Amino acid sequence: MQTVLYDTVFSELNLLRQGKVRDIYDLGDALLMVATDRISAFDVVMPTPIPGKGRILTQMSRFWFEMMEGLISNHLVTADVEQYPEACDPYVDTIRDRSMLVRKAEPLPVECIVRGYLSGSGWKSYLESGEICGISLPGGLQESGRLPEPVFTPSTKAELGAHDENVSFEQVQETLGEDLSAQVRDVSLAIYQRAVEFAEARGIIIADTKFEFGLIDGELTLIDEILTPDSSRFWPVDTYRAGGPQQSFDKQYLRDYLLSLDWDKKPPAPELPPEIVKNTLGKYEEALRRLTDNE
Repeated sequence: MQTVLYDTVFSELNLLRQGKVRDIYDLGDALLMVATDRISAFDVVMPTPIPGKGRILTQMSRFWFEMMEGLISNHLVTADVEQYPEACDPYVDTIRDRSMLVRKAEPLPVECIVRGYLSGSGWKSYLESGEICGISLPGGLQESGRLPEPVFTPSTKAELGAHDENVSFEQVQETLGEDLSAQVRDVSLAIYQRAVEFAEARGIIIADTKFEFGLIDGELTLIDEILTPDSSRFWPVDTYRAGGPQQSFDKQYLRDYLLSLDWDKKPPAPELPPEIVKNTLGKYEEALRRLTDNE
């Protein structure tokens, strides 16, 4: 039976921040990131956890971090609880397999989104203007259709409970400067391309994804999570067909359920039925299995 972790209360550690999914503790020289089983949709945290989800997110992020090491460094120090500082000892059974010890970084105030397919807010923006984040796209594209080439479509990084807003690359340049903006864009596209080629060979289309970066000693570094069902749209290759919504291995299933309810997308969110919890977990597990199982 899966153990469930919704909140962490580590009284002997310094809680720095509680995000939608991760609880982050300041250990002095490093941070402890704990992936709980919370799940959010429409920027609202659900009251019902998805048992074991935090372990899946951690395992998947570690997998991708390792794959991308030739492209960019990341903030991971270790995910082995036996190597954590002594202050963590009382909590190792709780955080085993669902936490990472990471280097401290200065986070960039930009969400780095790469889209290879036209879906979600990108599709909505295209219908309204023929553009995404100031990037003009050809006419006649379909919902879920593959773009001529992947595009970098950044957004603001909103506080918990607020909504991210799409911004143009020029706005990113105003915030980060030309050189760092170009570096962030280019490495985001390179990571996405490497992941797409790997995933498609294993039956998964990565329609779009979101990266976060920070600076460590002035060096651009990949932080937070990477290429998980929380931060990406994963579609099965064998059922893909442009022209409408797709089956998925991510939390789109949960969003679709919530859209069927009379809920205004504001807190408090409704409790999730056992069937929705089970099916959501199954999609996350299937994504992990397809991507990380040995050939």
